[in-house]
Amino acid sequence: MTAIIHGIILAFGLILPLGVQNVFVFNQGATQPTFYRALPVIVTAAISDTFLISSAVLGVSVLLFTVSWIRISLVALGFIFLVYMGYVTWKSEAHSTGEGAKALSPKKQIAFAASVSLLNPHAILDTVGVIGTSSIAYSGSDRFLFTIACIIVSWIWFIGLGFIGSKVGKLTQSKQFIYYLNKLSALIMWGTAVYLIYSSIR
Repeated sequence: MTAIIHGIILAFGLILPLGVQNVFVFNQGATQPTFYRALPVIVTAAISDTFLISSAVLGVSVLLFTVSWIRISLVALGFIFLVYMGYVTWKSEAHSTGEGAKALSPKKQIAFAASVSLLNPHAILDTVGVIGTSSIAYSGSDRFLFTIACIIVSWIWFIGLGFIGSKVGKLTQSKQFIYYLNKLSALIMWGTAVYLIYSSIR
């Protein structure tokens, strides 16, 4: 139980702060016509987190970040994707969900969700630094339970975030709400892209 509770607390602590991944999942939940149309982004974000958590516990991520060219490549790709995603989101038309919003296709949802999850060096380092380091305290079945607890929290969070986004989008039925949500999402993406480069060269 100690390992499970520890995993739940750590996972929630990492996933709660407002970030690109959370904003993007909520945005798609709000702008897609139905909750089920947002499942591609929800499942992709959860699978990506599952991969990152598993890699952190196994120590794979630490090995990757010891190779400088891999770290530089991740920063460069992450910056490009965030700038492009911000542009696409900023330009998105503000249809209300009840009128059949012109939302992202499943393929774009998957590609964008994977990019904000797997091409964000800070997200990877946070996962390694908190979950990966904490997992060292456990071994055998306890480490397995710790990892599973972190993964379950991630899945529940993204499903809940997409669902809440879907309900908020339906309740407002407002083009103005979707318009400002898209602008806010784009600004957060661009801000994260700038911070990514700044923190990498300082």
